[in-house]
Amino acid sequence: MDEKQLIRRLKRRDERAFTALVVQHQGQIYNLCFRMLGNAAEAEDVAQDTFVKAFKAIDRFRGDSQIGTWLYRIAINLCKNRLKYLGRRGRGRTQDVADVPEQAWGERPPTVGDALPRPDRVLEGRQAERRIQAALDALDPEFRELLVLRDVQSLSYAEMVHITGLAEGTVKSRLHRARNALRRAYEALGGELSE
Repeated sequence: MDEKQLIRRLKRRDERAFTALVVQHQGQIYNLCFRMLGNAAEAEDVAQDTFVKAFKAIDRFRGDSQIGTWLYRIAINLCKNRLKYLGRRGRGRTQDVADVPEQAWGERPPTVGDALPRPDRVLEGRQAERRIQAALDALDPEFRELLVLRDVQSLSYAEMVHITGLAEGTVKSRLHRARNALRRAYEALGGELSE
């Protein structure tokens, strides 16, 4: 079904349409939440809250953007609120990325006939992934948000403008500063990021 039809059905509170919405966007929303929060359980909770909030607020969706962009905005706001809550409680956010299910990264499990990666490359990749997540966790949430939206979720600047409410020039300049901050944090953890 196309997006307009999906939205009409959602506004009629069609549960099948809601299921279709969740199936279509759950991977991206979970990944966004995990990258923002650094904890699989928290990310799962916030991703679920995102869809519940979207279902309750669908009547207020004006269609100025794609529904996926609207979901990202809801998820980002919920993540920021959760970060504030966790910060006030003094609870840690990070989780070892090796403990996160592989489907969180959008990868499909290998099938018969697939070439398997070399174990040393897998280990190097996981070590780099841990450092990247730790470096992301060290950043200001506003920087983390922009990095996740652009470099992890591959959103356009127009979508980022709609989600953040910032001007495009502001998004670009903050993203540049965020990338520099990420590079410094990553290097401080013993890694080296290339351009």
